[in-house]
Amino acid sequence: MKKLYLPAVVVLLLCLSGCSVIAGIFKAGAVVGIISVIVVIALILWIASMFRK
Repeated sequence: MKKLYLPAVVVLLLCLSGCSVIAGIFKAGAVVGIISVIVVIALILWIASMFRK
């Protein structure tokens, strides 16, 4: 019984750490995406304001 218990725990720990790494990547990607959209909108508004004057 102990022979089956240890590999199962190791596999479970590897899967959980992998999921947390992927979750961190997606969170960072979401933040970068939001910042990129804000920068692009600000740039468009700045260029539009230059043409209006």
